[in-house]
Amino acid sequence: METKDITSSPRPGGEIKAAMTEFLTAFESFKSANDQRLHELEARGADDVVTREKVDRINDALTEQKAAIDRLALAGRRPALESGSPIIDERKAAFDKYVRQGDGALLGAQAKSLNIATPAEGGYLAPSETADMINALVRDASPMRRISSVREIGANVYKKPVSRGGTVANWVGETSARPETAGPTLASIDIPTAELYAMPAATQALLDDGVIDISQWLADEVQGEFAAQETAAFVKGDGVNKPSGFLSPTKTAEANRGASDIGYIATGVEGGFPASDPSDILLDLIYTPKQVYRANGQFVLNRSVLGTVRKFKDADGNYIWQPNLEAGRPSTLLGFPVTEIEDMDPIAPDSYSIAFGDFRRGYLIVDRQGVQVLRDPYSAKPFVLFYTTKRVGGAVQDHDAIKLLKFAVS
Repeated sequence: METKDITSSPRPGGEIKAAMTEFLTAFESFKSANDQRLHELEARGADDVVTREKVDRINDALTEQKAAIDRLALAGRRPALESGSPIIDERKAAFDKYVRQGDGALLGAQAKSLNIATPAEGGYLAPSETADMINALVRDASPMRRISSVREIGANVYKKPVSRGGTVANWVGETSARPETAGPTLASIDIPTAELYAMPAATQALLDDGVIDISQWLADEVQGEFAAQETAAFVKGDGVNKPSGFLSPTKTAEANRGASDIGYIATGVEGGFPASDPSDILLDLIYTPKQVYRANGQFVLNRSVLGTVRKFKDADGNYIWQPNLEAGRPSTLLGFPVTEIEDMDPIAPDSYSIAFGDFRRGYLIVDRQGVQVLRDPYSAKPFVLFYTTKRVGGAVQDHDAIKLLKFAVS
């Protein structure tokens, strides 16, 4: 089945409706083809190659169509540009002149208060409107930002106090004495920010074009690179000059987990799901976190793993994966939202390919205010490079909130 290009219409509302209809029709075709495959497995002990290829083809098409619908829905939710003559902001106008012509004279008076380094070495801070535009586009493109907690800070390190227990509460009568309770044991989670950069290039002819919105162009150019690098670090980063990912802490079987470890349960099969009732292990994963985290839990996995679990049924014969009928909303797995992140590992021996939990409570992203831009017309003539940097950090803030599924015997 071929996917339809649903991103080119100027009427996103009508296109989304048509695309959702086609998507749901494709899902019905997928269920029919997969039911046939399962029937062949039961009857003959093996599925037909043609049937299996058909299921895989429709499966891939479903993934592509869902991603396209989400992109279109996201574009439709972005506010339209205001019409009329906007009020000219002197700071933005000066930054615009610097980007187009390399003239930083108007920014020079503000340089000492706006830059960590000198202007010649560190560039200039982009106006708040430009920085906000970049951050908004990166947030839209980054799946981890959509499910995690995000804080903006003004320093290079975010220090968050956390309780390690110790506070005691008591029941008392209306007129009973209230003795002092034990104080809490506090610790600090330090999340440093690291520098992330992108270097988009432009021709001088493009920069001279007065119709081009330079801030929008810059935001569009860097958002993809920023989002890709951030997401990879939020998942697997080792914390060295980058954020610490939620897969970076020590991973320990849930029964033996320490306070600073990430707990996992095993599938019982090396590099695969159990052959019998494979969806049961996903139910076990759901019930591994405490109820307080399970209420807002969601699955995180990549598209290849999603393609596998999409074929599973529950004990009543219902598919455990279901599409959301509202465009732009995540599909569900056993009733919980699914977030696709390609940086998660595919299924392999000893892989941690599925995560489940409350990521908003479990993972914290910190952004230092400001985006810096350094104009470089020399390194790649005749192109002008724009060395664009921001500082971002991330780490697990609650190790109880996220659990993993390990594809191994134990």
